[in-house]
Amino acid sequence: MRAVALYGALGSLVLTTLVSAPADALAPGHTPGGYAEALGAEKAAQQAAAAGIRFGACPAAEGLPAPFECGTVSVPLDYAHPHGKRINLTVSRGRATGPAHERQGSLVYNPGGPGGSGMFFPLLAAVPQWKKLAKAYDFVGYAPRGVGRSAPLSCVNPASFTKAPTDAPQHPTAAYKRKKIAEAKAYARGCARKAGADLPYYTSLNNARDLDVLRAALGERRLTYMGASYGTYFGALYATLFPGHVRRMVFDSVVDPSPRKIWYGSNLDQSAAFEKRWGDWRRWVARHDKVYHLGRTAGQVLASYDRASKRLGNRPAGKVGPGELQAALLQVGYTDTYWARAANALAAYLRGDAKPLRVLAEPDASGAVAAENANAVYTAVECNDARWPRSWRVWDRDNTRLAERAPFETWQNAWMNLPCAFWKTHQQRPLDVRAARGALPPTLLLASERDAATPYTGALELRRRLPGSALVTERDAGTHGIGGGPNRCVNGHLDTYLLTGAVPARGAECAPRREPAATTGKGLKPA
Repeated sequence: MRAVALYGALGSLVLTTLVSAPADALAPGHTPGGYAEALGAEKAAQQAAAAGIRFGACPAAEGLPAPFECGTVSVPLDYAHPHGKRINLTVSRGRATGPAHERQGSLVYNPGGPGGSGMFFPLLAAVPQWKKLAKAYDFVGYAPRGVGRSAPLSCVNPASFTKAPTDAPQHPTAAYKRKKIAEAKAYARGCARKAGADLPYYTSLNNARDLDVLRAALGERRLTYMGASYGTYFGALYATLFPGHVRRMVFDSVVDPSPRKIWYGSNLDQSAAFEKRWGDWRRWVARHDKVYHLGRTAGQVLASYDRASKRLGNRPAGKVGPGELQAALLQVGYTDTYWARAANALAAYLRGDAKPLRVLAEPDASGAVAAENANAVYTAVECNDARWPRSWRVWDRDNTRLAERAPFETWQNAWMNLPCAFWKTHQQRPLDVRAARGALPPTLLLASERDAATPYTGALELRRRLPGSALVTERDAGTHGIGGGPNRCVNGHLDTYLLTGAVPARGAECAPRREPAATTGKGLKPA
């Protein structure tokens, strides 16, 4: 589920946690959602409020020139032992651009993951769609625990992680499955070996607690937060744990928070949804066959993809094999701004020009460390967050069945998550996300109807669990992450909510953004 956004008096915080925590979470010695963590989170927030954040010039690695500022906030590794080991999270800030009387405090942003960094967020202040909000808010980004320079996690050598070319069979043989099982076991061992005793504390619950410490360090009594994709999940955990600390919260492209979905079920749902969005792209390409010549039907476009995949299996294009082709074209499921570029690259390759495909799909050696780090955090958080099937027979049965109707992503998604079947640390039971009526101020949910990474049903489920929330739907669209994009209707609701706190009473529907144009690339001529 990569994709890929709590708090009053201590008494109410502890009561909320005890009511919603699973029974075994309150057992002595291991209380991921229990009393000890609640006390530790309160203590850590008090310390952070007193210490604040010492902002200064950003390190060159962050790519944030002046006047943007960077600093760190210290959080406990284990909230049950707040005086024990601590780690530092990197934080970025761009000051509000409007007059002082318009300022509303800090807007904290998380782009998703697990494994994504929001350190770039202050840069969005210069983007037209974000300028109204940038006048009112300091834009605050940060790297969650494990990500980037925030106590970074690693599970394998980055060079071996990005090794290419690779294969991507949609219906793998028994021998191929045995190979991937061995790789998953080795990866899980690598995470345990390299992270050691720290590994169990990289969880969504701790990400939510870290968010409250960041709120306090920023000097904010209540949090204004926008999370996208995975950022909606630990944002929802935050709303469950600290309802009295919520000012305004935006959930953009919503993860289904139901405990029965986190995370094994979510990934199966995601693979099914990607098949639908993959079909949307193929139908779009077919409508523009006079430009791309990849087929006049979705089936013919699929045959063109299969032909390219087979050719790359026999003779890779540099470091691009079938696995890299599949990973590159998977991006069409995330955003339709990628559609024309993907079609151009595939068409050019089948006409004998591999350069556009290599530019699109070849792993970038300079990004190997960041890619491995993101995957390590993704794996650790999802494996720690929930109980996964331990039997390979369950994985094989479920993914074999799903691949019959959704072959494009199913097995690649399964291999990415398979280390969780062999995870050695304790796997929690997910917290039951919900809020009592009136416990939270209104919150805003944004979702596109055909989102593949976080299927639309997740937004409906979170709306049900957070009374008073309002859902804005981009109809007949599938881009993942819609706030601050090209849809003026969506952005109007986003701006109104963050600037005034008002939500549409019964939710709202927005017409889809304009369909992408069938632009041509080098060597292709429109008919």
